[in-house]
Amino acid sequence: MAVKVAAAFIFMLFFLSTACQAKLSSTFYHKSCPNAESAIRTAIRTAIARERRMAASLIRLHFHDCFVQGCDASILLDETSSIESEKTAGANRNSARGYEVIDKAKSEVEKICPGVVSCADIIAVAARDASAYVGGPSWAVKLGRRDSTTASPALAITELPAFSDDLGRLISRFQQKGLTARDMVALSGSHTLGQAQCFTFRDRIHGDNNIDAGFASTRKRRCPLAGSNSTLAPLDLVTPNSFDNNYFKNLMQKKGLLQSDQELFSGGSTDSIVSEYSRNPAKFSSDFASAMIKMGDISPLTGSAGQIRRICSAVN
Repeated sequence: MAVKVAAAFIFMLFFLSTACQAKLSSTFYHKSCPNAESAIRTAIRTAIARERRMAASLIRLHFHDCFVQGCDASILLDETSSIESEKTAGANRNSARGYEVIDKAKSEVEKICPGVVSCADIIAVAARDASAYVGGPSWAVKLGRRDSTTASPALAITELPAFSDDLGRLISRFQQKGLTARDMVALSGSHTLGQAQCFTFRDRIHGDNNIDAGFASTRKRRCPLAGSNSTLAPLDLVTPNSFDNNYFKNLMQKKGLLQSDQELFSGGSTDSIVSEYSRNPAKFSSDFASAMIKMGDISPLTGSAGQIRRICSAVN
């Protein structure tokens, strides 16, 4: 009996140790690399000071990473004989960007703490610092993720939201990741900083009736029915370089550039959330920060799973 009790006690200690080891924490690097976040912040601020658009790109990079295999930096892996890269798949091809900024941040962290801080954590911290730098909210980033040794372009195609998705499909995609409709609307608010390529909104401005006529006319000038596929347009015409709630005001005026954006305010279940955020920027900021923290919790690799890559674009 005593042997069984002792065995059970040892098992419980192992279980608790494993659970604690696997838990993400904002203090994860406080002893092993206390200056990690400062080094990352400097690299991110430098990059955004050079190109304001990079703020939106880094937030989006974190989103596109977490929605495919979880927040594991799989999006950063280059193509090799044994790895199919996510960089050229679906919504990432000629669209996802900021890889070199993460590489720079990683190189700076490696100088002070080699082999300690994961690329997955650097992406998460970069998204937070990008938001804060352009006037958006900040939050305590939970850390302790490890990096994947695999990537999945197939999942990048099937799991990431598409610009043509309707509201039901969008809600379903986010629910599959443990995120609510409110989380989805809040996260979409970061589009106030983003830009889109002509081919992603051509059908909307040329053939959708649920759009402001003047807004459509303005966008048609640089996005004709044929050609100019990669021509960029800001998702927010009013304040494209600031993190604010104008995105939601635009939606209420039928000035959402992407079909998937306007779906959030088209007589459906998320109309009230859009309306709330348009009136209450503080509530939007608070919900955005909370949703980013929740998104950062999607299926992280922890403990002994995965690895800490020395170079973010390749496995060790």
